[in-house]
Amino acid sequence: MRRRKKEMPLLDHFKELRKVLLISAYAIAFGTVIGWIFSDMLYRFLAQPMVGIEEVSFITTTPMEPILVKLKISLVAGIIVALPIIFWQIWSFVLPALQKNERKYLYFIVPSSIILFLSGAGFAFYFVLPIGLNFLMFVGGGAVESTPFVTKSSYLGFILTFILSFGIVFQLPVVLLLLIRLGILAPQTLAKYRKYAFFIIIVLAVIISPTPDLMTQLLMVGPMYMLYEISIWLGFLIVRKKKLTEEKVKGEG
Repeated sequence: MRRRKKEMPLLDHFKELRKVLLISAYAIAFGTVIGWIFSDMLYRFLAQPMVGIEEVSFITTTPMEPILVKLKISLVAGIIVALPIIFWQIWSFVLPALQKNERKYLYFIVPSSIILFLSGAGFAFYFVLPIGLNFLMFVGGGAVESTPFVTKSSYLGFILTFILSFGIVFQLPVVLLLLIRLGILAPQTLAKYRKYAFFIIIVLAVIISPTPDLMTQLLMVGPMYMLYEISIWLGFLIVRKKKLTEEKVKGEG
């Protein structure tokens, strides 16, 4: 059995966590300054799904709302700009027990996490959100005649929750493949318990879905299960490559 690094004292863990938080905070602060410059343009971009719906108008209800919306947009932009640093810090803290030759996994994990997060956000924004908004804004609209108005802040909160939920969900392959590579989980186990995994995915979609409607939840279940299946097949490839590497090392020894 390979020897792992000696476990760090609790105080050292807190120091490492403090370092992670500080570096991430500095990166976000820098990104927020950039986000402030482009905040108006970014809000116009995020508002496109709602603007495309006829008979819906944006309103502001308090004098502070426009500036608060601008600040929130700037902060979100800052987080997106800082994503590479944030993911690197998080995974470096989560995986302190990796040996030196295993630290190379970070060069795969970090870009993959960013790409999958942005893919989930893009899928939510361009595909799920337009369908969900049309459904939510006008379901039951025939019962009482009304003019739909949406505040800028409520829309921003809704769309950010929506995008963040899908971005997090799309991290599933990274987590599963890392567990497989470290030998904690086997692809055969994932394949064996497909039925249970599908049920768990449905439950998770219901819990973390930003909207209560069945349509949005089903649109979240589909990609989650597809990513689960992809993780299984990639897991088999990883295990096979690992065995070939171990056999090569034994042969050379």
